[in-house]
Amino acid sequence: MTNYRNDTIVIDTPSLDNDPLITFAEPDALALSIRASALVFVDPVSKQLLEYTERIAPSEATVLIIGETGTGKELMARHVHALSKRHSGPFVAVNCGAFSESLVESELFGHERGAFTGAVSSREGWFEAANGGTLFLDEIGDLPLSLQVKLLRVLQEREVVRIGSRQSIPIDVRLIAATNIDLATSVQAGHFREDLYYRLNVAQLSLSPLRERPGDIIPLVRHFMRRYGKRLGMVAPRLTPGAEKKLINYPWPGNIRELENAIHHALLISQTGEIQASDLQKMQCQLSQNVTTSSNGHGANGFSSLENVLNNLFENPTDQLFEKIEETVVKTAYDFCEHNQVQTARMLGISRNILRHRLQLYGLLNV
Repeated sequence: MTNYRNDTIVIDTPSLDNDPLITFAEPDALALSIRASALVFVDPVSKQLLEYTERIAPSEATVLIIGETGTGKELMARHVHALSKRHSGPFVAVNCGAFSESLVESELFGHERGAFTGAVSSREGWFEAANGGTLFLDEIGDLPLSLQVKLLRVLQEREVVRIGSRQSIPIDVRLIAATNIDLATSVQAGHFREDLYYRLNVAQLSLSPLRERPGDIIPLVRHFMRRYGKRLGMVAPRLTPGAEKKLINYPWPGNIRELENAIHHALLISQTGEIQASDLQKMQCQLSQNVTTSSNGHGANGFSSLENVLNNLFENPTDQLFEKIEETVVKTAYDFCEHNQVQTARMLGISRNILRHRLQLYGLLNV
């Protein structure tokens, strides 16, 4: 829902405390995870984006939302849906990277009973579930090439065929896709179909990272202070000038999600109901890591240290050395990113499907 508070426009998402300001058109059973839980449009960059969004939202055009993790891509998709003529229909959010390659086709297009082992009954896919409304496909860049062909056909023909069936089912769905990778580069590398890219990229919404729209930081901070202050029983929590300066100067690599976590944590440890610079300890730790990496020339000294470690291992090689090194790299990156699959895959430069396969192999992820 969009709430207007003075010159601050806040788009909010469902909260556990049933905030009366928040309403959604889609059934709760279809609501999947939301990365960023609020957006504001105060910074000039954000206001320009909002104006463009309000122009394209009432149309039936396919929308491609691009932006870093945590910038609020799903939330923006919900806003487009709310402003469209389909606002009374369902909004269905699907994370393309959340399913294995063998399951994603069934999830999207549905299946008939007996179509494969375990298909004990017929089941509609997400396209059918979104009929008359909007389907949001997050992390579209993780969709396998074989599925990209079928998705293109669905968009062209406006119909789906369930696995195990020969009967086409007409659909009336507006598609919104999102990605945190450069699809144009993926097209050049042969990882994403060019025809599908142009089919999706009819109207593009580019969400700038928080560091490029500093005018949104403090309005977001105050929004999260109200939200978590209420949950913690705090009356009008405050922000000191020192804390405000620290929040504005921080680069926010995790964007809105990281900001929300930082404010929540600061209120938890605050002794007075006032956030001071010293209460932003978790953020300071991450900032120190960023500064260290930058001062090392993007980790150049770290690679030198890594070479020394590898040379020591090579002097006393063990069985399956490469596999053990790879497992250590993946596990360490996964822990560093606090078990966030998207950030881990992005940092390692691999797709989320490949990462999930590795995590399952190492016993870190249930199938």
